[in-house]
Amino acid sequence: MSDLVFEPTMIRENKTARELFEAVKANPARARFGFGEKLAVVNVDFQQSYTRPDLFPKTAYVTHPDQIGFTNRISTAARAKGMPVIWSHVAYKADAGDAGVWGTRTDTPDSLQNIKYGSERHAFDPRCQIDEAVDLIYTKRMPSAFFETPLNSYLRWHKVDTVLVTGGSTSGCVRATAVDSLSYGFRTIVAEECVADKHESYHYANLTDLQLKYADVVSAQDVLDWLSSR
Repeated sequence: MSDLVFEPTMIRENKTARELFEAVKANPARARFGFGEKLAVVNVDFQQSYTRPDLFPKTAYVTHPDQIGFTNRISTAARAKGMPVIWSHVAYKADAGDAGVWGTRTDTPDSLQNIKYGSERHAFDPRCQIDEAVDLIYTKRMPSAFFETPLNSYLRWHKVDTVLVTGGSTSGCVRATAVDSLSYGFRTIVAEECVADKHESYHYANLTDLQLKYADVVSAQDVLDWLSSR
């Protein structure tokens, strides 16, 4: 038997994840899904466990310094146009029995399954401007904001055709939500300044993949401009 040397056919480039994303974003040949007629803003996991490095330095992250400010402005503009705004956050019951296999990889005070209902880690960041009388607010258990939640039926009832995803993390719950959104048939958009991750490489690698396959990655100002035109 002859010795065969396997040569992978993956493209290899000496570029950072951010450089690759910027190149993809600048490609004018990449068609957009575009905005439809009615948008919903899905704000994923703006909870203190992920937004407050001062309280939870091992799990929280900040990518754009005005991420929450942009998200608030978009959410306010969407409400003013009668478009739904949704806020998800994640937590588990006291024994973490509802975390499933996702809760088996680690077991430290900072582990996912140890975010408990009603805890400081479960609480929304106080900077979030949530209208509890109007917005849909719920706790999820898995990465996607669609998984075993009322989100899909809520969007159908409100005749939404476009989903804007914000929140964190870009490589985790934002990506999972965007993929499910597209899979359910929604035009899917990610506002670049409104998503964040723990590491620059994960953040930009996933923005690249989202832009190429699952979503339009646009500026927050693009979203605000579209909303103001409705």
